[in-house]
Amino acid sequence: MDYKRLIIRGISYSQTQSGAYALLLEHEETNVKLPIVIGNFEAQSISLGLEKDIHPPRPLTHDLFSKFVTSANFELTSVIIYQIVDGVFFSNLNFQHKETKNELILDARTSDAVAMAVRFDAPIYTTQQVLSEAGILLELEDVSKEEESPEIEEKEGDLSTLSNAEIQKLLDDAVREEDFDAALELQKEIKRRNKKIE
Repeated sequence: MDYKRLIIRGISYSQTQSGAYALLLEHEETNVKLPIVIGNFEAQSISLGLEKDIHPPRPLTHDLFSKFVTSANFELTSVIIYQIVDGVFFSNLNFQHKETKNELILDARTSDAVAMAVRFDAPIYTTQQVLSEAGILLELEDVSKEEESPEIEEKEGDLSTLSNAEIQKLLDDAVREEDFDAALELQKEIKRRNKKIE
C-alpha cells in the first residue's frame, strides 16, 4: 500500500472539545493537515517526548512501555494510522526484533501510537483514504495565531523579568511537581534566551 508520511506540526487546545487537545499532523508533500483530538495526558506525553531535554522524575506510561520494548530487544519501526470510523482514528504500532527481524504489529489508540513514535523517532504514516476523509488544508500561520492564548503571552511577559537562575529554578520545581505544561513554557524561554546569546 502507498502510505503517506506525516510530520507533527503541533499540539493546541481543542476548539471543539473542552479539556481536550488537538494534535496536528501534516502530510509532507501536500501540506494537508490531519487534526486529531487527544486527551490531556497524551498531549503532555507527546510534548515531553518531543522535548528531549525535560525528564520527569518518574517514568510516564509511554516511557515505561518504551523501556520494556527496548529491553525485549525490539524497536518501533513505524506507526500507521490506517482507518477512521465515525471520527475515531485507528493505528498500528509496527515493531521489529533487532536480532531475529520478527515483526510484531499492535493495535493502538492514535494518541498512544504518536507518543511512542516520538520516543523512538519512528516515522508516522497514513493512507490516502484517511487523508481524503479527515485531512484539511489550512495555513499554518492561522493555526499559530489560534494557539497563542492571552495566558501564555502573560506568562512570557512575566518570565522576561526573571533572571536565568530564577527561570532554571522554576523549571526544576515544575519538573519535580510534574507540572509539564509550565516546564515546557520555561524550557521555551530558556531556549529563546540562548538563541539571543548566540
